[in-house]
Amino acid sequence: MCQVDEDYHDQLEHSDVPSVSKKCVKCKDATAAVVIRAGDPYCRGCFKEYFIHKFRAMLGKNRVIFPGEKVLLAISGGPSSCSMLSQVQEGLSQNAHKKLRFLPGIVYIDEGAAAGQSVDERQRTVAELQAVFRATGFPFHIVPLEQVLHLPSSVVMTTPSPSERPASAYKAAVDHFIQGNSSGCLTPQEQEETALPDVQESHTQLLQQLIGSAKTPTAREDLLNTLRQHLLVHTARTEGYSKLMLGDNCTRLAVKLLTSISLGRGAQLAQDTGFSDSRYGDITIVRPMRDYSAKEITDYNRMFSVPSVTPSLDTKTTDKASIQRLTESFVTKLQADFPSTVSTIYRTSEKLQTACQSSSTADHCDRCLLCMCALDKTVENASAFQATMISEQLSQNKFPGATSAEILRQNQAPVEPESSAPTVQCCSSGRGEDCGRAVTDGGCCSSGKVPETTDLKSLLCYSCQLTIKDMSSVVSLPQYILSEAQRRQRRSQMREEISEFLLDDGDEGD
Repeated sequence: MCQVDEDYHDQLEHSDVPSVSKKCVKCKDATAAVVIRAGDPYCRGCFKEYFIHKFRAMLGKNRVIFPGEKVLLAISGGPSSCSMLSQVQEGLSQNAHKKLRFLPGIVYIDEGAAAGQSVDERQRTVAELQAVFRATGFPFHIVPLEQVLHLPSSVVMTTPSPSERPASAYKAAVDHFIQGNSSGCLTPQEQEETALPDVQESHTQLLQQLIGSAKTPTAREDLLNTLRQHLLVHTARTEGYSKLMLGDNCTRLAVKLLTSISLGRGAQLAQDTGFSDSRYGDITIVRPMRDYSAKEITDYNRMFSVPSVTPSLDTKTTDKASIQRLTESFVTKLQADFPSTVSTIYRTSEKLQTACQSSSTADHCDRCLLCMCALDKTVENASAFQATMISEQLSQNKFPGATSAEILRQNQAPVEPESSAPTVQCCSSGRGEDCGRAVTDGGCCSSGKVPETTDLKSLLCYSCQLTIKDMSSVVSLPQYILSEAQRRQRRSQMREEISEFLLDDGDEGD
């Protein structure tokens, strides 16, 4: 307790703040060149060794990437992804202590159309990145974001993943790789680069119309992230890669965790922030930079001249422009005063697990149509999600005078088609044959009740529902999303028609 007559005239002792003039905390000999944490000054050589070791340790500890696998590096041109490219290049060099054993490739998504850049600006950025990519010797692919409008429906469908190999198989794969071609060098044919294809002005306008249909910056950024990930996965599949490596760092993942909670993606945090993400089945997403803070990456790039070309698209926006930017501003400002903020949030994300069905075992019809995470099918009537839906219905006054139970039944009932003339489509039209029933006899065996308008709400997770809700029209969505949505609805309708003939899971053993 403070006393009235207490003497406060003594001088306050200043804490000993570490500076770059001190000796290195590791070698105890050289002068420190950088302070990565409070009380941890490192010299130039020890800092480089520490940075490289952390990258190798992250890959070696998880053992997700097997020797000889093709890994696609998603490079955005920012500091984090360019630093990841530098680490892979360092790990494949001849003088590396423990060489990396996978075969890397590079992909760059040109998002200039979404940012409103001119053709000259986009070509200038691509030219700078091509110079960086050619210096690595890795095969690279320049893909414009406009290609997302022409993706196949298989992008939002899970492809069966190869059977999981036991831990002992990793050592056997290493021995087999060493006995074979352990050089890891790419042939001249594999080093051929892919130039930026010509983009039609009409496709650019359609993409801008799609991005502009999102009425809020929060929904616009979330939609852009979803489309970008779809295009990355499609590129990895078509080019024969089994792993997709992202450059998300510790600071970015801490911001992403709080942002995802704010956007209602609590059930998907384990996939969105973990080291590996197998929601797509055959393509596994890995994040080897998740142990690095943004400060460490910036210091490393500055000290060792790692080039970075393009900043993120939200750099010029204000702090309150979107939930993503507001969360980022909050975390970075708090980190400046409390240096353990990002680390605490990041360590919390490592302990999170989803309570719903695993994304690696869930059927593609039980996944979100956009983010491809497993849907929580076991939501109770008294849950917060159902309460939110009931409140939304009451606020819209769609059912005046109805009780909450009646509104709940209305939400669970199938949506009737809005058009008075539903399209009649044969259930076997996808195979080029007819089911044998004439249209005059009532249409196809699926009763011809396929609605012309697509209701996406039942096919999306809560967060993606909010994104679609903030769009002015779902008609501007890419065709592969709408086609898959109609296919899932037809499948659900057919299953409902034959539900009384199906056996429950508990009856299979009888």
